[in-house]
Amino acid sequence: MQSSSAGYSPSLDEHSWRYPGWRISIASSACVFVGFASLLVYTFSIFLKPIATEFGWSREAVSAAFGFAALSVAACSPPLGLLLDRYPARRLIIPCVTVFGCAFASLSLLTAHIWHLYAVFIVLGIVGNGTAHLAYTRVLSTWFEQRRGLAFAVLLTGGAFGAMVLPMVAETLIQAMGWRHTFAVMGAIVLVIGLPLTTVVRERSVPSRKVEGVESGASVAEGMRSGIFWIIVSVLFIVSISQNGAIAHLSPLLTDRGVSPRNAALAASAMGGAVLLGRFVTGMLLDRFFAPRVSFILLLFAALGTFLLSGAKSVSVGVIGAGLIGLGMGGEADVTPYLLSKYFGLRSFSTLYGLTWTAYAIAGAIGPVIMGKVFDATGSYAILLSWLAGSTVIAASIMLLLPRYETAGEPNSAQTALTPLATE
Repeated sequence: MQSSSAGYSPSLDEHSWRYPGWRISIASSACVFVGFASLLVYTFSIFLKPIATEFGWSREAVSAAFGFAALSVAACSPPLGLLLDRYPARRLIIPCVTVFGCAFASLSLLTAHIWHLYAVFIVLGIVGNGTAHLAYTRVLSTWFEQRRGLAFAVLLTGGAFGAMVLPMVAETLIQAMGWRHTFAVMGAIVLVIGLPLTTVVRERSVPSRKVEGVESGASVAEGMRSGIFWIIVSVLFIVSISQNGAIAHLSPLLTDRGVSPRNAALAASAMGGAVLLGRFVTGMLLDRFFAPRVSFILLLFAALGTFLLSGAKSVSVGVIGAGLIGLGMGGEADVTPYLLSKYFGLRSFSTLYGLTWTAYAIAGAIGPVIMGKVFDATGSYAILLSWLAGSTVIAASIMLLLPRYETAGEPNSAQTALTPLATE
């Protein structure tokens, strides 16, 4: 892996805020703020109803666009991860950010042909994870070991801040200038903020020696033979159906029950604020407590939030439900890359992470479409959300099956991953 030292000083370590890895974490966080997982995912529900209304499309049909984007992410994440394990991240991030911003802005020119919407969302999905935390966690993993959980939290707070701010920005702009101009403005924001900051993002390289831990760990084949890997994948799949279904339909769900569009956007922003809190707190907890137990608690919060949304008829209940979902999903985004790096090392980290994203994205395509289909058939989301809350509790329980990982820095740290049900 080629990289630059990025001003690394051997007199500094990751416990010091002067350590250059923290600057890279902050720059990466700002890039994620305008990336796929923030800009597209959390504003989709704001655009869903205006687009469906203008063109006379059903919610299921519009929701399918989200599904196509998610399936594109699913297909492209493993090869993207493979490339990230072999080449400097910036070579992939810069073109992905450029295409993503231009494609998002191009939705301002959307025609009455549904395939046009689908085609743009497929493009957004193809480059999506090159703008999201999949691309940046690899970089930060080369800089951090003892503070990796907190570093991931700093990275992911960018997406959480975007989730908190961007829905309100989108709703305000739509009210002021219409959804078409809003797409153009937000696409331009991606290019103005994202592209300059990608120049800061680079892997750590220490002169005259290899970066500790970067080439150690399990191979892709070893990881995929591990029961641990499939437990992580199973949990992500179950949770993604619930989370992405709720996110994509949050605004329509609340406005159908009498909540104003602005207050529905407030609930989406509350979810983003909770994601921000969940990611930062989880990052600190992961450096102190066993990650699967942390995940178990987080997913119980998400399950409770989903259940509350099933009966939400006021903005207050909507905000609380969305906030609990955000708290759970925000923390879970920290947990997955942390577990992969602990159980499998960094040798094939991005490739394995990409494969987990495939599962997450496929489920993410299913959730919104099921929500739209159920609504079109019954006129309600309530029963389905109750079932999804129960499935999230099951996913939380599955996390408790994971064994202890070895202490960071011990030799053969990836070996635990090859004995799925081993204990300390």
